[in-house]
Amino acid sequence: MADRLKGKLAFCTASGAGIGRATALAFAREGARVVASDINDAAFDALRQAGIAECIRLDARDAKAIEAQARRLGPVDILFNAAGFVHHGTVLDCTDADWDFAFDLNVRSMHNTIKAFLPGMLAKGGGSIVNIASVVGASKAASNRYVYGATKAAVVGLTKAVALDFIGKGIRCNCICPGTIHTPSLEARIKALGREVGGEEKARALFIARQPMGRLGTAEEMAHVAVYLASDESAYMTGSSITPDGGFTL
Repeated sequence: MADRLKGKLAFCTASGAGIGRATALAFAREGARVVASDINDAAFDALRQAGIAECIRLDARDAKAIEAQARRLGPVDILFNAAGFVHHGTVLDCTDADWDFAFDLNVRSMHNTIKAFLPGMLAKGGGSIVNIASVVGASKAASNRYVYGATKAAVVGLTKAVALDFIGKGIRCNCICPGTIHTPSLEARIKALGREVGGEEKARALFIARQPMGRLGTAEEMAHVAVYLASDESAYMTGSSITPDGGFTL
């Protein structure tokens, strides 16, 4: 299929790499005008060359900067929230600073963007909000993912609250709860774990082993789900959590 998002304006966070990048590109391929944001300027040239209409440097934790973008752009049709960080450790490893940073980036950033862009969606009479949560926290726990799981459970709750509060006003809000996805972020975690378990290959095997399908998911596979949720094909869905997790929760 093509042009599933033709004529729609999409604002995306964390577009520089991983699921955020794959989704911004997928939106553009499906005909959307995409405004991609990230704190990594180095990623922008490749995004522009791949068909992204506009790239802006933006910290998703900066509420005032986000509000300024919402005023500049006016009503958007799609808001895609992908900014996030995976903290490693148990409750005993989680400092107050770790807790504050994780919730600021993984949860408050979505609060910031939704609060800024939702009024325009309401004025326009509709819009689709798609949040990246995780199977960890949303459906089950994973070892050494204490504060990460807490933040992603919060994303699911935030998603459902927005969906219910604006269900009769043309607004849909859904989230994606991925399993283990091959991204630059995961590669960094594999390297870190490799130092503990005796090598990166052993670490990679541990991540793969927890996926019953026997492989990692891809960012592009998550982007396909995001396109569906952003498009009119999912018009009867709101407050839902889609779980493309390779069987992790079975």
